[in-house]
Amino acid sequence: MKFFRSIFLTDRLFYAGFLVAFCFVIGFFLSPFLIVAKILLFALCISVILDSFLIFLTKISIDVTRNYPERFSNGDDNELELLVTNHYQFPIYVRIIEELPIQFQIRNLQFFKHFKQNQSTKFGYKLRPTDRGSYQFGIINIYISVFGLIEKRIKTNEPLTIASYPSYLQLKQFQLYSTAQHHNQFGMKRIRKIGTNTEFENIKNYTIGDEYRLINWKATAKASRLMVNQYQEEKSQPVYSIIDVGRTMRMPFDGLKLLDYAINSSLVIANISLQKNEKAGLITFNKNIQDFVVADRKNHQMQLILEKLYNVETNFLETDFGQLYVYLKRKLTQRSLLFIYTNFETIDGLERQLPYLKLIKKSHVVVLISFKNSELKTLTTQKATSTTDIYNQTIAEKFSYDKELIIQRLHQIGILTIYCEPKDLSINLINKYLEIKARGLF
Repeated sequence: MKFFRSIFLTDRLFYAGFLVAFCFVIGFFLSPFLIVAKILLFALCISVILDSFLIFLTKISIDVTRNYPERFSNGDDNELELLVTNHYQFPIYVRIIEELPIQFQIRNLQFFKHFKQNQSTKFGYKLRPTDRGSYQFGIINIYISVFGLIEKRIKTNEPLTIASYPSYLQLKQFQLYSTAQHHNQFGMKRIRKIGTNTEFENIKNYTIGDEYRLINWKATAKASRLMVNQYQEEKSQPVYSIIDVGRTMRMPFDGLKLLDYAINSSLVIANISLQKNEKAGLITFNKNIQDFVVADRKNHQMQLILEKLYNVETNFLETDFGQLYVYLKRKLTQRSLLFIYTNFETIDGLERQLPYLKLIKKSHVVVLISFKNSELKTLTTQKATSTTDIYNQTIAEKFSYDKELIIQRLHQIGILTIYCEPKDLSINLINKYLEIKARGLF
């Protein structure tokens, strides 16, 4: 039974059979075609027997090796590769079907090629996961044939599970662009350093070019010569990514939820802040605090944050900024830079949480990140063809206007904001971080 299950008839065999049958039909009226039909039938039978003999009685087979990454980068195009080697001593037709994870809903991924003897070929393709978690690959089905009439199915490779983590490919990309010489690329802007550094280093003798306002008059009186204070850039300051995992972050854009965009960007800013000798930390919250990673500069800090972000999920609870304020008041004793990822859709929603944001701002530098609804922009620019379209556009413009009012309200109370489309979040986040450092706000 197993032998018969591995036999598959190809389309080429049926086409050849239809041709032979057609010749027999014509031969019923024209006798010369009957001879042609018999010759074609004989040739077809010999070809089928020979095809079956070569692929079933030969023990030499074909190998397929998966060159897959150990983990997927969520939201990015991940490159995968199959290495196929023909060990037969004659040319064969090969058709390969990879059983992809059910999350991708791809059922037509096949590779075709005519292999020469002992030939090796690589087949590459890309997958873009949009959810964190485990992706289960099945077995690889290989169909081989000599003449393309009868196929033999070979099942190879064990099922494979690959975990999809927050976007580490994006992490590597922006790691290069965070340096000063790359700030003009990809929408980044060069920030001029203004003001002075704020962390005292030592007192030194005055030299030509030192700023007069840095003169330390007490030290000058004791030493009987001009002495100036020397400052250095403050380092090892805490930078926290605070992610709202409430229901407002479930909204999807381009296959990814807002939560996933926030997670990918928080990973980028954590990596860059560690490069700048800062401490990176993480907090996730909704009605209560869910996860807390203390800001630190340890070697495994990025891995610790990555593992925490891997398991973060949204729920349908409403976010409570009051609980967040109480927690920050108790846990964060040092002035920190807080990137708060949330998504206020209405003025009323903002006003309910605004008192707590004001309290948080008194002790920390707060950057509130809100997402621009790109689909609303598309809807408002379309030409209205019916009364329903006019209503929809009016409502969309109302939502967009409310978003602008929310940003203006936050600016009025002195809270820094990032308001952009989800796909542009990482670039804007890096720019804002570099701007804050350049202006000496943190």
